[in-house]
Amino acid sequence: MKAFLDQDFLLESSTARWLYHDVARHAPIIDYHCHLPPEQVANNHQFRNLYEIWLAGDHYKWRAMRSAGVSERFCTGDASDWEKFEAWARTVPQTLRNPLYHWTHLELRNPFGIEGKLLGPTTAKAIWESCNAKIATPAFRTHGLLEHFKVKVVCTTDDPTDSLSHHQLHARDLSAKTRLYPTWRPDRVLFVDQPVVWNDWVNKIETVCGTTIRTVDDLRAALLQRHTFFHETGCRLSDHGLETAYAEIYTEAEVSRIFLKARAGDVPSPQEVAQFRSALLHDMALWDHARGWVQQFHFGAMRNNNSRAFANLGPDTGFDSLGDWPIAVPLSRFLDRLDSTNQLAKTILYNHNPRDNDLFATMIGNFQDGSVAGKMQFGAAWWFLDQRQGMEAQLDSLSSMGLLARFVGMLTDSRSFLSYSRHEYFRRILCNKVGDEVERGLIPNDRALLTELINGVCFTNARDYFGLPLGAP
Repeated sequence: MKAFLDQDFLLESSTARWLYHDVARHAPIIDYHCHLPPEQVANNHQFRNLYEIWLAGDHYKWRAMRSAGVSERFCTGDASDWEKFEAWARTVPQTLRNPLYHWTHLELRNPFGIEGKLLGPTTAKAIWESCNAKIATPAFRTHGLLEHFKVKVVCTTDDPTDSLSHHQLHARDLSAKTRLYPTWRPDRVLFVDQPVVWNDWVNKIETVCGTTIRTVDDLRAALLQRHTFFHETGCRLSDHGLETAYAEIYTEAEVSRIFLKARAGDVPSPQEVAQFRSALLHDMALWDHARGWVQQFHFGAMRNNNSRAFANLGPDTGFDSLGDWPIAVPLSRFLDRLDSTNQLAKTILYNHNPRDNDLFATMIGNFQDGSVAGKMQFGAAWWFLDQRQGMEAQLDSLSSMGLLARFVGMLTDSRSFLSYSRHEYFRRILCNKVGDEVERGLIPNDRALLTELINGVCFTNARDYFGLPLGAP
């Protein structure tokens, strides 16, 4: 019987063990999509305790705690940091077979060095005290943690109205081992189905740009002004969290009318919402192409399902799930419209419903044009899919219908500086899958060829694809 979480965790063959320990484990990380707070990176934040660094803002853990019967007071409420951590420790033994169990103990091992001890009610106090003692040291400030995990690049997720002051501050630190870049995330400009929320946001971008927005062209001009500012601040990626793709036929007169309708506080029809989103997304995709950016589209999350919880707690608190919107036809039309004028930027497509794995893996092949290796990417398994089954399924679809060798690899999609253990998890799964097929004679046992594949997926493909300057050696 194998020991739980030993050094060869998830590595089921000698080839897999060689691939991970000698190749993948040493590769740096480019975290090209995450939700880390840029101010904590720029200010080299010192965390007060294990709760702040590990549990605060983690809706994955909150979902599990609620399922275990833990009161909301211990998730997002007014309980003390210790009480919230102790409630999580009581929950952990109930997460067997959930990836949270693996992630929890991987994160305790690296960076805290806790091995051979499982988190639970009887070990909570000792683990709390041991980890807190380390968190108080300089090595556990944000710069130290990023250096420990060999993170060369962090790309945060930023609204067009954000000042990016922390990115600018961090950019002046030329000795930083990790570079910090913004990512353009303009989801709110599409919220015309919620006129109150949308108008508040439009008013905010008016203030930021020092302009008056009376027409849809005024809105476009303000967006382009901010897009330019993001580019000047080092941004080279956009990111869009959408239910599905939007490729409705529209006229400029229709888009103008929809804008005025929403600006007046009236709710556009579903067809009008789709037309408005189609127009604005196309506009922004053209800007991305013109500036050589990479555009990312996260499709299929059904967000804020629990209206009572949303009213009390707001978004991103653990009440989202998989959606099932039709995607193939609108996605094809959206990409084809851009490609037809040779204005399709490098693009990463992420699906949230595993039923669409093969769909996405084949869709990217329609728009590869030889201009850039791996120009169109089927993105890593994310959110509910970033566990072993989800990662293996994504790797299988991509490998069968595309080129695994050009894949830009894993992201964290996380708000925690400890989540870089997810890269370890992914790399172990990748090496195990490749190693298994070598052992079965399905892939040649050519060490040079295998090393190039694993290094590419873990680091060099992302380095070359995004072209972002890296941190100091």
